Amino acid sequence: MQATKRWKILMLQGANMNYLGRREPERYGTTTATEVDAMMSAYAAERGVDLEIFYTNIEGEAINRIYRANNEGMDGLLMNPAGFQYAGFALRDCLAAVKPTLPYVEVHITHRSITGGLQTVTAEMCEGLVLGFGTDSYLLGFDGLLRILERRR
Repeated sequence: MQATKRWKILMLQGANMNYLGRREPERYGTTTATEVDAMMSAYAAERGVDLEIFYTNIEGEAINRIYRANNEGMDGLLMNPAGFQYAGFALRDCLAAVKPTLPYVEVHITHRSITGGLQTVTAEMCEGLVLGFGTDSYLLGFDGLLRILERRR
């Protein structure tokens, strides 16, 4: 899907995502964070979208970056909250605060996020949730976010 406006999207990678490809490869695969970044940057460029990728293992940094993205006029947020999803109530409150102006799609590589018995508190604020497609979850979530943005035009 080619965007009709040059959208600006923040892709935020939460706790432990910087270790992708090395952390539990039997569960999360061997694709590295650098490879996901390259895949997503190329995918965004093909669609005429500006993509900024931000990694953090600190919930407060994630909150600050989301507020800054909203203040900068970014159009959307694609996030894998990873380890923040279970206890990130402050992050959830941040997502609620920016929800009217910064649509959010949550992605997860595995379906473990929902079926592991733990509740994802961040997903309560998302407009779309994609999980279980490996790193393709990012591509699917990105396309879903573009559809949300086009509908809001």
